[in-house]
Amino acid sequence: MSASQFFNRIGQFGLGVALVGGVVNSALYNVDGGHRAVIFDRFTGIKKDVVGEGTHFFIPWVQRPVIFDVRSRPRNVPVMTGSKDLQNVNITLRILFRPIPDQLPRIYTILGQDYEERVLPSITTEVLKAVVAQFDAGELITQRDLVSQKVSDDLTERASQFGVILDDISITHLTFGREFTLAVELKQVAQQEAEKARFLVEKAEQNKKAAVITAEGDAQAANLLAKAFGQAGEGLVELRRIEAAEDIAYQLSRSRQVSYLPGGQNLLLNVPTPPNPAQ
Repeated sequence: MSASQFFNRIGQFGLGVALVGGVVNSALYNVDGGHRAVIFDRFTGIKKDVVGEGTHFFIPWVQRPVIFDVRSRPRNVPVMTGSKDLQNVNITLRILFRPIPDQLPRIYTILGQDYEERVLPSITTEVLKAVVAQFDAGELITQRDLVSQKVSDDLTERASQFGVILDDISITHLTFGREFTLAVELKQVAQQEAEKARFLVEKAEQNKKAAVITAEGDAQAANLLAKAFGQAGEGLVELRRIEAAEDIAYQLSRSRQVSYLPGGQNLLLNVPTPPNPAQ
């Protein structure tokens, strides 16, 4: 066997291996961690078996693997509804959801791979409107835990009918309409005005009591002074006059703008007297 024939055989063998490898590779698919797969067969439809993680075989062209993510994923669903007292309420729910692995063939047959888009917005709106309509606007704030628990129970039961598990449901946003917000603000202002008016009334009453006490004290002082005048006569008046004069003298002595001069002397002490022209 010549060298050329040997290399031709090696080339043919390598080509065959490559073709076989290509066919085998096209018949393999991988299912990553946290995922599951269902097999669509062109002749029998969706198979009931759910394929787990790992590398698996399928028949090219005849079969096609459909991969699903079975890990918990978050989704925010905003809903605008009405309360029991006809107030507009804006609520946003944050939902952690995942499909039930054993029901993936049914989910794919009925809803498709985008099952969350078809199911979650509709059932969330339905449940929220039914629950919120049972509470007044004030109760939605004061009994928020009860509202959240009732929404969680009803929504979990509703989602299970579609093969979806809800791991967590929480109310992340809760606001009311403009009219209700304005009414609350006006109520707060009215309460503040009422508190202010009550403070002014209490202050007026205290001032009134203080005026009465002051008047009673002045009346008692007047009575005491009248008794003192009756007993001491003009001597008490003269004593008060002397005390007042002493107080005035003390205050004037501390002032820098007051000078004292001897009585009966000329104020121009150091000014020379001009000679009399008639002399």
